[in-house]
Order: sequence, then structure tokens, then C-alpha cells
Amino acid sequence: MSKIKSSKNASTELKLISIFKENNITGWRREYKIKGSPDFTFLKNRIVLFTDGCFWHGHKCRNTTPKDHGDFWAEKIRRNKQRDREVTKFLKQNNWQVIRIWECELKNKNIDRLLKKLSILEKV
Repeated sequence: MSKIKSSKNASTELKLISIFKENNITGWRREYKIKGSPDFTFLKNRIVLFTDGCFWHGHKCRNTTPKDHGDFWAEKIRRNKQRDREVTKFLKQNNWQVIRIWECELKNKNIDRLLKKLSILEKV
């Protein structure tokens, strides 16, 4: 698994785009150059949105830990979480609102929780 490199999280982003369209959420841009490389940026209202993979960012919904190289993975996830905190802090200090969506929130059973997080975007 250590050979797996991130090349965008296309499936989660495409799912989120369809949710945006279903809920008439507009005004977003992808690949906007700003610290942290948010998945979506709403420039007009200075909102950035990240879709975080549950395994890669240490969400507790997944209780899976690779059996091989456990120390490596624990450190990798710890660094990812630390970077997420630093990026969020930096963006907030620079007057950006930050929304973080967990991969598991894109599942149909969690749609209410997701829409609650996205409700701020309905005003954009």
C-alpha cells in the first residue's frame, strides 16, 4: 500500500459535484491554487472545501489498520492529520471558512449530516 500515491480523489469529488447540482449549489471552482489544495473553492464567499478520505486522514469510522508496516501507517496518518490542522489554521487566519467532508459522509445513509455541513453553501 505504500506504493499507492494520491492522484486526486476523483470518485468523491464527482459524487460531491452531483450533490452540488442536486441542491443548486453553484459558484465553486476546482484546483484553485491556495495552500492545502482544497478540492473546491468558493471564491466569492471565501469558502474552501476538502473531501478527506477516511483511512488516509484517520477518521474513526474505519477500524481497519494494515497488518503490515503498522508503524509506517500510523505515522503517515498522524502526519496527514497534523497537516490538515495546520492548513485549516492557516486558511482561517487568512479569512477563509473551511469545510471538511469525510469520505463516509458521501454515502446515502449519511446524506443528512452532509447536507447540514453544506447548508452554508446554499447561500453562496
